Amino acid sequence: MEIAKNRKARFNYEVIETFEAGIELQGTEVKSCRNKSISISEGFVSFEKGEAWLRETHISTYEQGNRNNHEPKRKRRLLLHKREIRKLIKEIEHKGLAVIPLGVYLKRGKIKISIGLCRGKNVADKRDTMKKRDNDRALQRLKGKTL
Repeated sequence: MEIAKNRKARFNYEVIETFEAGIELQGTEVKSCRNKSISISEGFVSFEKGEAWLRETHISTYEQGNRNNHEPKRKRRLLLHKREIRKLIKEIEHKGLAVIPLGVYLKRGKIKISIGLCRGKNVADKRDTMKKRDNDRALQRLKGKTL
């Protein structure tokens, strides 16, 4: 079940490779995520001391929470294998790529996040993406009329 999706990511970035990661959350954060009170559009992944951290994502405070409620924009640790973290760090340092969250979803009761190794698009690439999307919509409309 999809909880949140970063729609701007595929428009602003070319996704080279995707990874699935667990995310370390507090109890009230899990409840807020299940209520779909999460925004990952400004988020990014940073690396510190061999660990991956999700930054600038906003998980709203849980309305029924008490004084132990979480901070909405705190950094959250991502649960990846060490070889995946080493690979991502190497790609970022050598090729100048970015790691961006693409979506958050539930998998067997656990909250997972899909992250992508991305290269930024320039203005011409973005225009091509918009043209392709418009052409696909026009084709779908024509197919709908002929049936």
